[in-house]
This record gives sequence, C-alpha cells and structure tokens, in this order.
Amino acid sequence: MTDKWEAIDGESHKKRVCYFFDSDIGGFHYGPGHPMKPTRIRMCHSLVMNYGLYKKMEIFRAKPATKREMTQFHSDEYVDFLSKITPSNMNSFVKEQHKYNVGDDCPVFDGLFEYCSISAGGSMEGAARLSRDKCDIAINWAGGLHHAKKSEASGFCYVNDIVLGILELLRYHNRVLYIDIDVHHGDGVEEAFYTTDRVMTVSFHKYGEYFPGTGELRDVGISKGKYYALNFPLRDGISDDNYKSVFEPVIRSVMETYDPSAIVLQCGTDSLSGDKLGCLNLSMRGHANCVRFVKSFNKPLLLLGGGGYTMRNVSRAWAFETGLAAGVELAPDIPVNEYYEYFGPDYELDVKSSNTDDLNSLAYLDRVKRIVLENLRHTGGPPSAQMTDIPSMPIDAALEDPNEDEDMDDPDDRRPMRLLDSRRQADGELSDSEDEGEGGRRDHTSHKEFSSRNLGEGAHKFGMGVGILASSTGATHGAGPSGHTNVARIPAKSSSPAMDVDTPSSDSAAAEAVASSVVNAAVSTPPPSAPANASAAATPSSQTEASKAGAGAISKVAEAMEVDSEGSAKSKPEPPAPSS
Repeated sequence: MTDKWEAIDGESHKKRVCYFFDSDIGGFHYGPGHPMKPTRIRMCHSLVMNYGLYKKMEIFRAKPATKREMTQFHSDEYVDFLSKITPSNMNSFVKEQHKYNVGDDCPVFDGLFEYCSISAGGSMEGAARLSRDKCDIAINWAGGLHHAKKSEASGFCYVNDIVLGILELLRYHNRVLYIDIDVHHGDGVEEAFYTTDRVMTVSFHKYGEYFPGTGELRDVGISKGKYYALNFPLRDGISDDNYKSVFEPVIRSVMETYDPSAIVLQCGTDSLSGDKLGCLNLSMRGHANCVRFVKSFNKPLLLLGGGGYTMRNVSRAWAFETGLAAGVELAPDIPVNEYYEYFGPDYELDVKSSNTDDLNSLAYLDRVKRIVLENLRHTGGPPSAQMTDIPSMPIDAALEDPNEDEDMDDPDDRRPMRLLDSRRQADGELSDSEDEGEGGRRDHTSHKEFSSRNLGEGAHKFGMGVGILASSTGATHGAGPSGHTNVARIPAKSSSPAMDVDTPSSDSAAAEAVASSVVNAAVSTPPPSAPANASAAATPSSQTEASKAGAGAISKVAEAMEVDSEGSAKSKPEPPAPSS
C-alpha cells in the first residue's frame, strides 16, 4: 500500500508516539438522540490505520482503569455507584441518580462503567509511559472528558480521565500544564487543581450563557493556586487567524513563566466549524495548529480527545493531528475505509471554516489577552523547586533484578520500602560496646554466650523487661483490671537477625519459665472494680512491698540457675509455681 502522507519539514527530531485504542469503545451507545457518539473514536481509528500511520507509532490497548485507580480522584461512593447501576436496575437508584447528576445529559446505558474504565485507562497508561520515558507523545482520543467532578457526572462525562492522567504525571513531574481548546470550559479539571501551583490550567472557550457557565476571566484560582488558573473567554465565530493571535502568545508566555515539565492538551473538536453543539469557526488546520505549536516545545505531551459531535469532522481532525504528532502530514484525499461513505460527497480530509461572523473584535481579544498575561505575571516564576533528580523509571523497577549490586546504585535514587525491608543485619556488623571480642554482648551470636560475671546484670535486665524493677515512682506496667500478667506483655521476639540481639539463649528457657511463674505471683493485680490508674496511685508502703517482691523474684531466678565452669547456663528442675 502506498503511504498517504508526506514528512513535515523542520522537525528537529523524530518523536516516539504511543497511540491508545480499544476496539470496544465504539460499541457503547449513550442512547437514541444523544449527541455523544463513541463510534467517532472507531471512525478516527479507521482513518489512522488506512492512512498507514501505524508504521509511525506504537499502538496499545490500555488496561481498563480499576475502581481503586478511579478513587485517586473520585469518591468511593460515586465510583461504587457507577459500577453498580445499569438500565435494568436504575429504578432502585433514583436518589443516587439525583445526587450524582446521572440520568439526563449523562444517561445510564449498558456498559457504562466499562466505558469509563477504557477512557480512564488509556489516559493513565499514556501518562505513565510519558513519565517513564517510553515515549515523547501519548495519544488517547477516547479521553478528554473534562467536565466530570469528584462526585458528580456532568456534560456527558462520568470519570475525569484528565485529572487521573495528571495525577499520574505528578508522581514524576513537578509542574504540569493543562491546555483546553474545547469550545466548553474545562471546569472539572480546573476545579480539581484550583488550589495548587503544581498544575496550571489554561482554557480557551466560549463564555456567556453557555454550558457549563464557568471560566470567567476573573477565575484565577485560590490559595497557593491563585493565578495558576487562566481562562480566555471567547465569543461566537472566532476565526483561525484570531484564534492563533491569542493562543500562541499566551501559551508561549506560560511556557516561559511556568516552565512545566509535561503538558496535557485536550483537543475537543466541538470548536470546529459546523459542530452540532459548537459555535466557533475553526478549520481543521486552525485547530491542528494548536497541536503543532504545543508540540514544538519538545516537552512530554499527552494528547486527549474531548467534545465533538459531528462525527465525520471529529474523526478527520483527530486523524490529521495524529499524523502531526508522528511527524507527517496526511494526504487530502481520504483512503477507502469501513466508514468511507460518511465522508461524502467530497471525500476530502479537510474541514473548512464557514462564513460565520466573528464576534471577537481585535480590541476585545487584545484586552482579554493583556489581562491574562498580567495574571500570569503574578505567579512570579516556576514554583516547587526540586532539589533532587526525579526518578526516570517506576519505583517497582528497582526490584526487577534481585542480583543487582546495590553498592553501585545512585544514593539519591528513591528505593521502595519492600527493598529496604528485605535487608538483613550481618552478625558482627554493629557492636554495643568498644570491647568487641571480649565476651560482652555484641551481636546475635555472642549474645547467646553468657558468662558468670554478666549473670547478675542479665538478671537485672530481665527484671526490668518483665516490669518487676519499676521506675522511681514504683509503677508496675501491665497490671490492670484485665487481669493479664506482665509476662504476657513482653514484646514478641522477631525472627530476623537484626532483632535477635535481645533474645535470651535457648539454654535459659527453663529459667525464664521459673522466673515467669514467680513474677506472676509477685505482682499484685487490682480487682476488676479498681480504677484503671490504681497502680499509678500506689501508696509508699505498697511501693516498698513491690520492691521486696521484685528482689525476692530475682533471688529465686539466681537460685534456679547453675553456672558451670565454662560459663554456660544450666537450669535446675522447675519448682511448682505458687498459686496467686
């Protein structure tokens, strides 16, 4: 098959493009008469394949997003509702439908949750591949659903894949720029990042008695995010030249001032001329010029879909912009494909502007542009300075080669907790004292070798461990209304070598049993009716009695131990434990 494109002159270097498509996306249907048609994604893919663009990029079918992944932004209750509701049981969720704004513009249809999962999965995986330097440009035309809120569907959007994708980018990038060229304001994305300076949102949209009614020039963000939300309200019928005259200066200033390390571009095609719901007058090439200009900054770029309700024009524009991302310009004649009849009667790729009046005067555009640039100057330069390098690979990649020499790793690289927990302490690596090798307690091995001169000290430490030798206040820890003994509250011994330095030797197990029984008898337990702080309020006489009981217990421990000439401990037969 002859290639139906030509290379674009002036490309500094070839871009690595990842293109995400799931064939199931075209099988969903919002309902009869609804303007949103998921089939447009399949039509676009048919053009992409028949133009031969598969030779210029990698094509992936993303793993659908899970409920847990969606709850990184959306509320658990909302995601759970989306996963449960179907046309057959929707009458059981009347209250929830009203709460989550599902039912009118955002209807319930078969496979609703699967549709949302496919859309979100492509954007999240595209962002992940960008962050891991697997590609330079990632494309998901099934994404771009910018109206969905944390716990509310809106504007044909249920799950905000854009926010989920940006959150994925923020794991590796300090600052992310979001640009929206849909005819509608990207209210869901702006709202999600309205209080942070790590994401700057820039939206060019129709404003004034138009859905969603947000995106006023004065909406600039709050708190740390003040002046990091930029809105450029437009009037009906803007032309290619006027759109370019405001888009390029604003985006250039944003790039110079904010200096993002990644860009997300929502390419809603309802800003094209002739759209069923749009009111602007951009041609396909005027719309694609935005993609070309943003691409020229050579930043990791995530291209997403969005609005667009004249299917043949949507598929034309996105196919053309896919070619631009891959560094080629598609031929004007549409190749034969399964949707060929939709592109008649001219069967050409271009979408031309109409003769609609442009209500955006030069004076109006200059005034708005001046205000937007003034707001941008208030940001004061790039925030959130990063002092260390951001990892270029996922954190799990550190576990891929278990035989890798850790001494050769960069000490500034972050390591997963699982890798740190897998380390073990070698015997002799650390010491409790400077007289190493002289019989003292050093490590796991030498701790097991008791000497006669350390027996008294060891018994003293054992008494402290079980709570006999209390602090100067005379309090006995562990005795309370529950009636549990102190020995039951001794911390469990870890099996790891790093924790074995406090583990008594196996030869002294019998002696411990004797001491435990003596301690149980020596420590008095308040009756159930006593207050919880009874032991803390002990009288001086009771403190003296507790000290005597402790001393008696220590002496019985010493009697139970017989030290041979080699310094090893042996235990005598265990006497019967006295009843408490």
